[in-house]
Amino acid sequence: MLVGLETSDDAAVIQLSADLALVATVDIFTPIVDDPFDYGRIAAANALSDVYAMGAQPLSALSFVAWPVATLGTDPLGDVLAGAATMCREAGITIAGGHSIVDDEPKFGLFVTGLVHPLRAVTVSGARPGDALVLTKALGTGVLTTAVKRGHLEADALREAIGSMTTLNRAAAEAMVKAKATAATDVTGFGLLGHLGNVLRASSAAYGQALGARLDSQQMPWFDHVLELAGRDVCPGGSKRNLEYAAPNTVFAPSVAPHIQLLLADAQTSGGLLIAIPPDRLELLMSALEGRGVGVRTRIGTIEEAPSVGLISVS
Repeated sequence: MLVGLETSDDAAVIQLSADLALVATVDIFTPIVDDPFDYGRIAAANALSDVYAMGAQPLSALSFVAWPVATLGTDPLGDVLAGAATMCREAGITIAGGHSIVDDEPKFGLFVTGLVHPLRAVTVSGARPGDALVLTKALGTGVLTTAVKRGHLEADALREAIGSMTTLNRAAAEAMVKAKATAATDVTGFGLLGHLGNVLRASSAAYGQALGARLDSQQMPWFDHVLELAGRDVCPGGSKRNLEYAAPNTVFAPSVAPHIQLLLADAQTSGGLLIAIPPDRLELLMSALEGRGVGVRTRIGTIEEAPSVGLISVS
C-alpha cells in the first residue's frame, strides 16, 4: 500500500510490480440536478476525478445505485446509467458491472480503478515552500445548485456549471504530469479551503516542517451569479460547516468579505484540480493546460513555511 487513509488522499494506491500500481476510489452522492442524464454524467466525472488527481489513467468502473423504484420508476434510472456510461466512454473505459438496492432516496456513483507508475503518482504530500497553487475549474457549484433548489435561479442558469461538472479532469491531469507537479487534489465536497488543508497537513508531515499557504481572493475564478447569491446567504449547509471546520487554521484579511470567505469553503461537485507546482515549472504547466484546452488555469496562491501546520492566509 503506497497511499492509504493516512494522508486523506484522493484514492488508494497499491503497488503491483516495480513499474505498475493500482489506483482505487469510490464516490457516491444524491442528485444535485433534476435531469437524470446530467446527474449520471456529473456523478461519473466526479468519481473519475479522483483517479486523474493522482496522475493516473482510468482502467475500469463499477456502478452503485440506490433507487426508489416505487415512486420514480426505472426509466429515470436508465437515463442516469446512460449519462454515466457516456462519461466513462469519454474517459476510455466501460462500466463493467455494479450493484443496486431499493432505497427511499436516489444515490448513484462509481467505484473506479486506474493505473499509474509507482514513482509517478501525484499525491497530496509533495507540496513544498514556494510552490505555486493553480486551480483548473471555477468555484461555486454548491451555491448555484442550492439556488436552483430554493427557487432563486431558473434551471437554465446551471448550464455553465453543468458544463464544468461534466468536463473530465483528464486534460488538466495530463498537463500536471507533463509539468511534474509536486502535489495535487481535486476540489469537491470539503471546498477549496478543506482540500487545501489536506495538502498542507500531508505535505508538512512529509517535509518535516509546518507548511501553510497564501491565497489571493481577487484571483479566484467564480461562476456567474455566485458572488451575488452568496452575498444573499444562498448557500448549502455543507459549505457553512466547511468554513467552521477551516476557520481555526485560516486568517482572512479585513478586506475579504464574509460571503467570499464562505465561497472559499463552498462544497463543490466535480470541481477542478488544485495543483502545486515549483515556480520554475509554472510556465510549463500553464502552457500545457492551454494546449490541452483547459479553460480555467488560474494561479490562486503560494505554498509557504508557516508558524503552524496548515495555516492559510487569505487576502
